[in-house]
Amino acid sequence: MRCPFCGHMESQVKDSRPSEDGAAIRRRRLCPECGGRFTTFERVQLRELTIVKRSGRRSPFDREKLVRSISIATRKRPVDPERVERMVNGIVRQLESLGETELPSSAVGEMVMKALKSLDDVAYVRYASVYRDFRETSDFAKFLGAEGLSDVAEDEL
Repeated sequence: MRCPFCGHMESQVKDSRPSEDGAAIRRRRLCPECGGRFTTFERVQLRELTIVKRSGRRSPFDREKLVRSISIATRKRPVDPERVERMVNGIVRQLESLGETELPSSAVGEMVMKALKSLDDVAYVRYASVYRDFRETSDFAKFLGAEGLSDVAEDEL
């Protein structure tokens, strides 16, 4: 594993242990060149997934992009990062178990919305506002009414 600090091509594994949900192996590494310490995660990947965008463009599935978008939705919310990690692992497992190598981005978006709804209402509305491309406050009002979330405080959004 290449050192992220100095670029040295080798590193030593100092500690390995399963992650919280057992879906990955966490490895603490040490660079013999610069002495830098860093962590890597090893995950099982059943198949290469390709996401088909609304425009028809195809791109490889990027787990980190999924994590970033969910992190933005849950920013400054009382959500445990471990729950977010478990949620992401669950979504990835669902995507891989569909048996398809090409998936529409809408399928990923709907899975994220479903998972966020059970995690945090405000994060769910934040994500939906970007995913569903809300343009005006009336779009929020319609969405909140349709989803039965009209009790979500406006100041939390």
